This record gives sequence, structure tokens and C-alpha cells, in this order.
Amino acid sequence: MLLCLLAMMNHVALTGGRITVSLTALQMGLSTFKVGTLVAVFAVLPMLFSVRAGRWVDRVGIVRPLVIGTSLVAIGTALPFISQTQTALLIASCCIGIGFMLHQVATQDLLGHAEPTQRLRNFSFMSLALAGSGFSGPLIAGLAIDHLGTRTAFGLLALGPILSGIGLYAMRHQLKAVDSQLAGAKEAQRRRVTELLAVPALRRILMVNTILSGAWDTHLFVVPIFGVAIGLSATTIGVILASFAAATFVIRLVLPLIMRRVRSWTLVRVAMATAAIDFMLYPLFTDVTVLIVLSFILGLALGCCQPSMLSLLHQHSTPGRAAEAVGLRMALINGSQVSLPLTFGALGAVIGVAPLFWAYSLALMAGGWANRNPPLESDRNP
Repeated sequence: MLLCLLAMMNHVALTGGRITVSLTALQMGLSTFKVGTLVAVFAVLPMLFSVRAGRWVDRVGIVRPLVIGTSLVAIGTALPFISQTQTALLIASCCIGIGFMLHQVATQDLLGHAEPTQRLRNFSFMSLALAGSGFSGPLIAGLAIDHLGTRTAFGLLALGPILSGIGLYAMRHQLKAVDSQLAGAKEAQRRRVTELLAVPALRRILMVNTILSGAWDTHLFVVPIFGVAIGLSATTIGVILASFAAATFVIRLVLPLIMRRVRSWTLVRVAMATAAIDFMLYPLFTDVTVLIVLSFILGLALGCCQPSMLSLLHQHSTPGRAAEAVGLRMALINGSQVSLPLTFGALGAVIGVAPLFWAYSLALMAGGWANRNPPLESDRNP
């Protein structure tokens, strides 16, 4: 689907932007706490506004959020290309974070308005596209930083949202037609998020999704710091992160076959256990080959759950509030993206990097234990 490709282009800017911002900040001599703050800013505004963004998408449709989101991502990647200062990095983190959030809420809302079997297929396509961008974003950033410099790296990343904007313009008539079908009427009463959280299956899905996403973001944040600490180059760090993304792409290619034989929640529990073991082993090795293998295994574990989680989210959402449920999911995810870098950045300066891996391993174990008996009505593939 063309819309999935447009999301992929913006995601290249997000994944590449995170590593480029963090490595640029490290080159500027900023502390791990300040680096953690800059990475956390990618998620601050999305955390605060994603639920409202979901309500807005439910009300007005998808065109305006797609256009505004893509424009913000373009501005966020272009600004550090023009001026490389701590302030520019801060603004870039804000623009890229909230811009990608707007684009994703609208995209996921559109893909979720389908029959259950088609819905899972839609999210599988999107997950494949994001896996591809998750692979290429860090790799492009790492190679560009080493060979062309950080300024050029940001310039290359800006090409993604620019191409995405061109694609949106080409699809403008088709998207407007979809808007007329999906846009809902304004509601007089104020809707409460607690109404969504009152649905047991939806609450369980959101909790599990937040834990798994936190593992994903912990890996993206801690690995660059760990790599710098053991003397790895930006290219090598990019390759390690790219192997993680390559694994998510591989597992999603075969995921339809797996989903026919394995229940959704069984797959989630196996993924959480595998990720917990992987995080335990990660800081025990400095050999690049071993780190690439561990990153790949972690990508297999975390990459297998997202399509099912997204499909289940739409399946159990309150009618007419699917985009709001997506926004709530993104608020929780971005909340972890804010808290984890800040917490781990502060702790890393005091206790080192290795305990950060082990701390999240314990969190995954706790999450897996809490979800050992998920609701039966959710323990099936939609």
C-alpha cells in the first residue's frame, strides 16, 4: 500500500533522527543525561497530545493530520542541517516526534477500518514497511555521520518526509474521498479516556504493548551509549541497530504462517521471555559479531507482536473511537520513551550502562509473569 510506503519514509527520519541526534549530542560533549533528555523529547509532545490527536482524527478525518505530520517531520530533519546547536537538536526532536505521531495515528486509523482478516493484513504490510525503515534509518545515519558528517546526515534524512509529502499530494483526491467516509460528527459531550481503559481486553493490550515498546526504545537508546563506551564507531553502532531492524523485517515476512499456528498471547509471552534473556546477555559481550547476533535475536522477538497488537486494539476499541484508542496507545508508548531515556540517562552516569540492560530485563520478566493468564476472549488471532 502506498500509504505504508509514505509512513516508511517518515519512519526513516524518526529512526535515523534519534541516532543522529544522540551521536551529534555526544560529539558536542553533552553528558549522557543531556543526551537522554534530547532523545526523550522525541516523545514528550506525542505523550501529551496523542489522545487529543486521536480524537481529532476521529472527528476531521485523515488528510490534515497526514499533511501536518509530514511537514513537521520535514522541518525537524532540515533544521539541524541548517544549524547544529543544542537548541536546534531540541526543536528537531519535538518536530519529528509529534509529526510522526500525527502521521501514524491517521495511518493506523485508516488501516484499521477494514474487516478483521484484511485489518491484520494491512497492519502486516505496515509493519513490514516500518521494519524496512527501521533497518535503513540507523544504517543511513551511521554511514552518513562517519563519512559525510552529522550535518549531511540530517540533510539525507530530510529527503524521506519530502518524498512522503510529494506522495500525499499525488494521493490527495483519493485521501479526500476516504475522509468523507471516515470523518465522524462532532460530539457535544467530553469523552473520557477511562472509558477505554475500562475495557479489560483493551487495557491488557495497552499494557503489554507499552512494555514491548519500552524494550524496543531501551535498545535504541542504550546501544549507542554502550557502543561509544566500548569504542565502537558510528557505522558499527548503526550496523548493530540495523540488524535489529532487519530481524523485525524477516520475522514479519513469515509472521502470517506463524499466526496460523500460534495464539497471539502465546507469541507475546515467548517474545517477552526471549527479550528478557537477550537483555541479560547483551552487556556481557564486546565482540561486534556477538552484539549483532543478540540485536538480531531481539528484533525477532519484539518484531513478531506488533501486527497482532494493533489488530487486537482495533478489534476491542469502542465504536467510533478507534483513532482515540490508537492515540492512547501512542501516549503510553511515548510516556515510556520520555521516562526511560531520562531515567536511564541519569542512572547510566552513576552506575554504568550494563545495569540498564538488566533492569529492563527484569521489567520484561515481570510483564511476562503478569500476563501469564490473559483474557480468553483475546487469546485468539483476529
